[in-house]
Amino acid sequence: MTQFVFTIASFVVAISVLVAVHEFGHFWVARKLGFKVLKFSIGFGRPLWVYKGRDDMEFMISIIPLGGYVKMLDEREGPVAPEELHRAYNRKPVASRLAVLSAGPAFNFLFAVVAYWLLFVIGIDGLKPVIGDVAADSPAAAAGMERGDLITAIGDQQIKSWGQVPLSLIEVLLDSGDIAMSVIGADGYPRSLSIDVRGRENELSDPALLFSGLGFNRWFPLIAPLLDEITPGGAAEQAGLKPGDLVVSADDVPVDDWRSWVEFVRARPGEEISMQIERDGQRLALPMTIARVETEDGVIGRIGASVRVPPGDLYADMRMVERYPFFSALGHGLARTWDTSVLTIRLLGRMISGQISAKNISGPISIAAYAGAAASLGLEEFLGLLAILSISLGIVNLLPIPLLDGGQMVYVVAEGIRGRPLSEKVQLLGQQLGIAMLIMIMGLAFYNDFNRLFG
Repeated sequence: MTQFVFTIASFVVAISVLVAVHEFGHFWVARKLGFKVLKFSIGFGRPLWVYKGRDDMEFMISIIPLGGYVKMLDEREGPVAPEELHRAYNRKPVASRLAVLSAGPAFNFLFAVVAYWLLFVIGIDGLKPVIGDVAADSPAAAAGMERGDLITAIGDQQIKSWGQVPLSLIEVLLDSGDIAMSVIGADGYPRSLSIDVRGRENELSDPALLFSGLGFNRWFPLIAPLLDEITPGGAAEQAGLKPGDLVVSADDVPVDDWRSWVEFVRARPGEEISMQIERDGQRLALPMTIARVETEDGVIGRIGASVRVPPGDLYADMRMVERYPFFSALGHGLARTWDTSVLTIRLLGRMISGQISAKNISGPISIAAYAGAAASLGLEEFLGLLAILSISLGIVNLLPIPLLDGGQMVYVVAEGIRGRPLSEKVQLLGQQLGIAMLIMIMGLAFYNDFNRLFG
């Protein structure tokens, strides 16, 4: 229950911050350009808190924390006093209205720049981009990749931490089916690799399939398959396993480390296996039926046993901090925001064209889970998530969908070209179309969320 409340609270804070930044962009530019702002709301629905400021403007926090709005004086929404006509939205020049509409997304991008700038000044903790397991008969193995290789470049981009690897791989995939990489092997010698995945570019652009499709993943410490806690009533206890048992083999397949043992078990739900263990210096043969467990990733095998982790920091030699001087960090913050924005737009374009699965669209439930997980890891992780979400919010709001900023900008541009506003009938039709599109998008997002939760 405590974790659930923490997750919801993290989600509300994240959405509220991003909405406040977005709406403040509209508000600030509108006030600077002489528009009269009537209301500034964080959230929709019934107000929970209202404060009346100067010029009779109302600041409010509303009950539904999934958006917000800035309401301006507008003749289309009611009568306007003659002395206030020059401050009405519909009386302002086209350029001024475009500036107000674009300010919300612009402030989202600005927030991401500042967030990354701050993170690069503080230092972003990460892991060295070292390769772990490489699957046999995979594209990575065919390219000559080996465990312990240190990635130094993917395409033209220099790689300093593992956090850069997924997005860099996807970016190269969108351009070519050959992934050019530079690595330094465990022997200290540099090599160039080319992973050939021609014909599978769009499939592997799905982040969930990227590493399994390429056949490699990041470095994990090799921990001996020594059992620790045994779950009462689980498959391990029923088979007679005890804490301190060392798994030697299963179905005559040697078990060298805990990860390979976990993968072996997960791939065999409901199967009966024969295992060899070592207990008090003696070898024992035990049969065991692996339990079937339903998860968001499908049916997997599980035995109900944990590993005995050796003392000390197993990642000590792999940890690194990406940190830059104050002014240099600003340049890196701008570059990270630009790169993330461009990649998001390219992925969105491929999703709209059907080249990438729409399953990647996340809704409030997934975002809440991400927010809770990031917040539990600390302020740096949470701020990094806010930067990514802020970029996504800025890009989505620029889409030419009525009701969004991008759709309203289309109306204003059309008015500037025609010399007069679009007819009320056309605008009403556009609003109805926009509502339908947003309902479809939100419906798909919720469907994906529930599908991830319940399979």
